Parts: sequence; C-alpha cells; structure tokens
Amino acid sequence: MTANLLSGIEVAEAVVADVRNRVEKLAKRNIQPGLGTILVGDDGPSESYVRKKHEACENAGIRSFHLQLPANITQQELLNAVDDFNNNDEVDGYIIQYPVPKGLNFNEALMRMDAAKDADGLHPVNLGKLVLQEKGPVPCTPAGIQAILVHYGIEVSGKEVVIIGRGPTLGRPLSLLLTTKQEGANAAVTVIHSGVRDLAYFTRRADIIISAAGVASIVMPEMVKPGAAVISGGISWEGKRLMPDVDESCAEVAGWITPRLGGVGPTTVAMLLRNTVLAAETRSES
Repeated sequence: MTANLLSGIEVAEAVVADVRNRVEKLAKRNIQPGLGTILVGDDGPSESYVRKKHEACENAGIRSFHLQLPANITQQELLNAVDDFNNNDEVDGYIIQYPVPKGLNFNEALMRMDAAKDADGLHPVNLGKLVLQEKGPVPCTPAGIQAILVHYGIEVSGKEVVIIGRGPTLGRPLSLLLTTKQEGANAAVTVIHSGVRDLAYFTRRADIIISAAGVASIVMPEMVKPGAAVISGGISWEGKRLMPDVDESCAEVAGWITPRLGGVGPTTVAMLLRNTVLAAETRSES
C-alpha cells in the first residue's frame, strides 16, 4: 500500500483565494486588514516562519507590521510591545511568535493581548468561543488540519482520532475543535503524550492519527492501522533539515499521509490570514 498524500498547498490556496475576495470587499469600503507579528530573539526557524507569514500577507493584499525584539528584553518590554499593537488602529490582528526566550512569560503576554486582535486564536476568550462554538478566530494549525481533512473527504464524524501531544498551540485546541458538532469534527478524540507508556496501544486503533509532539519519527509504521489517515502537525530539526513527527515509512501502511514538506505548514499560514480578515470584518461592523 502506498498512501495518498495530504498536501496542504492546494488547501491553503483555496483559503487564500477566499481571503483575497474578502480583502477586495473590504477595500471597497476603504478598509485594508493589517497583521502584526512580534518576534523576540533571533531563532532561525521562528524568523523563517515570520518571513513566510509576511510574504503571504503581501500576496493576499494584507498590510503587515513586524516588531523584532532582542532576546534579552524584560517582561515589561514585551508587554509594552503588546500594548503598542493593541493600540495601533492599523493592526487588526497580531501574533506573538512562540516560543519566546527563557525568562519571558508567554502566557502573561498572551493574556495582555486584546482578544479581538488575537490572530492565533489562543487567547482564553477565543478558546472559550471555540468551546461554545461561537464565532471567533480558531487556532491556526488546528484549523488548517481540519481543513485538510475536509478537503480530501476524510470522514471525521464518529471516527476515532488519536492526537499525540497536548500543547496549548496545537494538541489541546485541536482536541476541542474535533469534538465540536460541525463538519470535519464530531469525532471520538483521545489525547496522549510522550509520557504515555505505550503510544501504539492507542494509535493502532485510530482511524486518524495526528501527531503534535515535535519529536522526529515518533509515529512509525507498526503504530498505524492499515488505511488510517496520518497527519504530522509537529516538526523538529536535524541541522537545517525539517523532520516531521510521522516517519515517511508510514506511507507503506497508511491510507493518507502528509508529506514531509508542504503538509500542515501552508494551511497554518493561510488560517492566520483568514483570522486577520475576520478581525477586520468584525471591527468594521462594530
């Protein structure tokens, strides 16, 4: 068996096309959405992620604002940067690139954000809206994974989904999203993590495996039920080589699998643009 590829590129292109249409409608009212990024330190992968986000903004007609701060800033200086974007009327949504250097409190900075400008959908107010299924920004990587499943016609409702990883940016909000009663959700979701003794006990029975652990090849072929959909949401680096959580050899067993490159990443960026446009639309209606 050779698995079908779950490419995120065409999914992202469809989302960005919708974003462009919405940007054009806002332009007729003299409104141009703006996305801001706060990056602390000079972490190479984080710089690359932020650069891709701003390139995507330019492609979609969204203004971008970037603030890069040195790694040795104080917590108060980080909070001041958050305040600046909160008070900037040209910025409809923004993110604090995660992770931040040791010694800084990311959660405190997140709580300081204006929830209406939270483009990552991670503020407690917006996670609460997700739980209640109220309109609001959905965390970008979880939303991108759900969009991939819907695009390729992978049935989620009533299926058994195992998520490896419980982090606040992916595993935890994804588990909330996939249990909601909507298209591309309504699943039976089990969340496990690297501290669980026998991961394969859970993954071998799953119809869909989504790994968000950030551990290269944590999912191997013997852990996959034949024909299952396997998605790598977590990544790590070996030098300059990006490594997915799901070993590429899983394609011999799985029915569907994300590629090493061009899987979840493009959809995450696309959902960031969608959340920014949503913020601009919501603010223009208030």
